[in-house]
Amino acid sequence: MNEDLKKAVDVLRNGGVILYPTDTIWGLGCDAGNAKAVERIFKIKQRADSKSMLSLVASDGMLQQFVSEVPEAAWQLIDAAVNPLTIIYDNPKGIAENLLAEDGSAGFRITSEPYSRGLCQRLRHPVVSTSANISGKPSPKQFSDIDPEILNAVDYIAEYGRNNKESLPSNIIKVTDSNVITIIR
Repeated sequence: MNEDLKKAVDVLRNGGVILYPTDTIWGLGCDAGNAKAVERIFKIKQRADSKSMLSLVASDGMLQQFVSEVPEAAWQLIDAAVNPLTIIYDNPKGIAENLLAEDGSAGFRITSEPYSRGLCQRLRHPVVSTSANISGKPSPKQFSDIDPEILNAVDYIAEYGRNNKESLPSNIIKVTDSNVITIIR
């Protein structure tokens, strides 16, 4: 896995887009700080750039580097979560502006999956994570479900995790700075 991670991180550092396993489903990813790479993912997915995408981080500490203030309610949800949980925060920082929703918020998920966590740790930056599908089509539940159009559009495809079992997207909850909680999915 180390060589695979090294190749993927090299692509991310050079502004490329990768296809990789996450703690949920296979994802399209790029450096969350690179607006051109983010734009490329929108084009690959044929998705309106008004729809925001989430980013993965490797730890609580990394989350705090990219969210101005993590509300107490968010920490409680993170601690209680049994399944992967994406939380949308009010005041992200240090990520590309085209990752922000219209209200200026952005979603982050702390990943414990070895490959996606390794990407974030080695890049030392959040990695965009959006389902590896054309917008409007079903999300792939495993590597073999990924559309050839997606496979041909990326700069690197991870070797790791191609035989993983079927998986589902994360839960998504918005937590405002004033601890108002809204369940999205």
